[in-house]
Amino acid sequence: MLKFFTDTDCDVTPELARQLDCQLISMPFSIEGETTWPYRDTDEFDLHAFYDRLRGGVLPNTSALSEQTYLDAFEPHFARGDDILYVHFSRAMTATFDSMDRALAQLRQKYPARRLYEVDTKGITTISYTIFREAADLYRAGKTGGEIEAWAKDAVDRWAMYFFADDLKFFRHSGRVSALAGTMGTVLGIRPIIYMSAEGKMVSVGKEKGRVKAMERLVSTVEALGDAVADHRVVIGHTDCPELARELADKLQERFGGKLDIELRPVNPTAGSHCGPNGVGVCFHAKHR
Repeated sequence: MLKFFTDTDCDVTPELARQLDCQLISMPFSIEGETTWPYRDTDEFDLHAFYDRLRGGVLPNTSALSEQTYLDAFEPHFARGDDILYVHFSRAMTATFDSMDRALAQLRQKYPARRLYEVDTKGITTISYTIFREAADLYRAGKTGGEIEAWAKDAVDRWAMYFFADDLKFFRHSGRVSALAGTMGTVLGIRPIIYMSAEGKMVSVGKEKGRVKAMERLVSTVEALGDAVADHRVVIGHTDCPELARELADKLQERFGGKLDIELRPVNPTAGSHCGPNGVGVCFHAKHR
């Protein structure tokens, strides 16, 4: 059999994972020396309380998983004779997958007939969620791991994600975004416009003054870069600001004549540790990233 895996950095909750017959790997974050593993021990996580702590000045840290975490996750399935399909967030953003590769090297010695099929979404949060849902559709339709892996080689780069952040201090703290030099941040109401590159990294591609202009920049980008947008999922992610996400959805519907099937999705806390609260972004089918 083929077992389906993803991680919490793809904005997948335990409830959704159960619906899609998927195993969920938790990606941790730490605040003041205390590490939290979202959804590892419970189905619930208070996202609003988490983002309120960030609004209060807390700066979380994130960390890579160990080899043992992947051994514990994968070995029981290999031992039963199952292969694994793992749809995950970007390799380019973390050392986590170096640990996974080392774990797999050990497992292949013990289970040489077993295979892990890998879909690197080359993103995190909303874009990873969207690609995960596309892969889940294929998995539930009975496609093989090899077929899904082959599909991803082209499909992953046909999904784009653009978003704006409300406060640059979280990006400065995490060091996850390049090309931010010279941006003054929230003192002047500047909102950096950031996208997930074809290399799987967060890159600043400009800035707008104020949320209204930043939101219009996102809408214009979808219009200019989109490819058959109305025929595919459109997902709006937000870091605890559903009203802004709804406003963006309304603007997109107005621009596209109400033809879009839009899902609003909160951003998981580990990814939210890098961008902070009150950020909004959109993932859509595109000509390129």
